[in-house]
Amino acid sequence: MRDYVRLTGVLLIVCVIAAALLGFTNDFTSEKIVMQIAKANDEARKTVMPEADEFEIVDDTTLQSLKSNPEFDTVVEIYNAKASGAIIGYAVKTAPKGYAGAVEVIVGVGADGVIKGVQVGNNTETPGLGKNAEKPKFKDQFADKTWDMVIDVIKSGTPKDNEIAAIAGATITSRCVTKGVNQAIAITKELAGK
Repeated sequence: MRDYVRLTGVLLIVCVIAAALLGFTNDFTSEKIVMQIAKANDEARKTVMPEADEFEIVDDTTLQSLKSNPEFDTVVEIYNAKASGAIIGYAVKTAPKGYAGAVEVIVGVGADGVIKGVQVGNNTETPGLGKNAEKPKFKDQFADKTWDMVIDVIKSGTPKDNEIAAIAGATITSRCVTKGVNQAIAITKELAGK
């Protein structure tokens, strides 16, 4: 019986030390993690709106007003993309639900309503299938589409102007990213008052 008490005590001490070390490591790295996420988001905005020299977040009141529309339920944040102080477009982050969870989609939309770029960020999609949404072969299909169309996903055949070809074996992810893009272009059209 004494052995059980002694082993339980040792196990308790090991658990307390491990928890303290994990807590210390979390405190030590949390600020760096936040900085890395901010840096990755900034780089994604620059990738989708390369002409912009500054990004200004759309105020929370405007964002919440726009998000009150259920058509924009995946929109996370919107930035005005500026060049020489003038708004030249928008960078919109959405997070629609994919096969294995939320998929971060950053979309650059020019003030003229044309998609300038799409970046697929953090996601837990299946490697070799849904993860292929991050590759240029898929995401570059959205370039030059406009906010005057709703983009559809097709499984086979040649896509029309308002369509993109799904990733083989990852139709759910393809539809997820497309939903994020559609919401991004629709909300920017609304924001621009078009």
